[in-house]
Amino acid sequence: MTVAETISELTREHLQKNNGLALGQCLTAVGWVGGTVPQMREEDGLVELPATDVAGSGFAVGVALAGRRPIYIVRYQGFQWYNAVSVVNYAAKSKHIWGRPCPVFVRSIAMDGGIGPVASGSHHSMFTRMPGIPVVAPMTPNEYRAIWHHFLSHDDPMYVSEHRRSFSIDYEMQDSIGEADVTLFAISSTRLNALQAKKILEEQHIPCNIIHLLWLKPFIVEQRMLSALNLSRFGGLVIDGDFENGVLKHVAYDLMRSSKAEIEVLGLEDRVAGFAPELDNLPPSPDRIVAKVIDIINKKRA
Repeated sequence: MTVAETISELTREHLQKNNGLALGQCLTAVGWVGGTVPQMREEDGLVELPATDVAGSGFAVGVALAGRRPIYIVRYQGFQWYNAVSVVNYAAKSKHIWGRPCPVFVRSIAMDGGIGPVASGSHHSMFTRMPGIPVVAPMTPNEYRAIWHHFLSHDDPMYVSEHRRSFSIDYEMQDSIGEADVTLFAISSTRLNALQAKKILEEQHIPCNIIHLLWLKPFIVEQRMLSALNLSRFGGLVIDGDFENGVLKHVAYDLMRSSKAEIEVLGLEDRVAGFAPELDNLPPSPDRIVAKVIDIINKKRA
């Protein structure tokens, strides 16, 4: 099964068996949100929200407080700048302040470019800044099942940073750990670019490890990460499709503190995107990753 088929199946089961609800804008439009929404009706639990861009999260929080465990679907991750308020300032704090859990499953869907300065891109860093809500970035079917079951077995809200590039993936991604020059720690869609970069680098006789990151918050430095760094001569590089002044530097800091290795970061350029294709601000491409790795090695050798 692909990631899209997995999400659709889990959603259908939740609505039919768990008394759940799925809420969002344009869910029944052409494509059913990239094939991730089952073809169901409102009486089945699939709720079309008004196109307000600011009120949807409030509806979802209300549903969670009523005990329905909603799936709240935001089609473009950049819209979280409008939709985050009720999730981070109520759902994430409700259990701590009032002892009343508010489990909302936020499906936040990223897309690389093509939609202008607000809607496109990944913006999970803003959610990692807030207490009370775990943040994940699944890219494979089994990863999605794992985070879904975590949500069902806990009572916290969860921010799921999805990416449209993952929807067609029907395989799992394995870490690569061995003697290497640099270890790549990749997040979300940049995992695909990092895999391509690794092939290019190895053709140039530059061996690289790669660690696929799923959990962004809490971010736990695991032994597999330390093993990869211990086997890397020139440290590591954390890669993401969000801006560098966010979760990228947080992850890099924790890795450096635990391993003593030098870690650099590579994310979106620090500039505003526009509506024309040439003005897009895109995640690091394979070529940009390759250039950064070579720069790291050259600086260390100098």
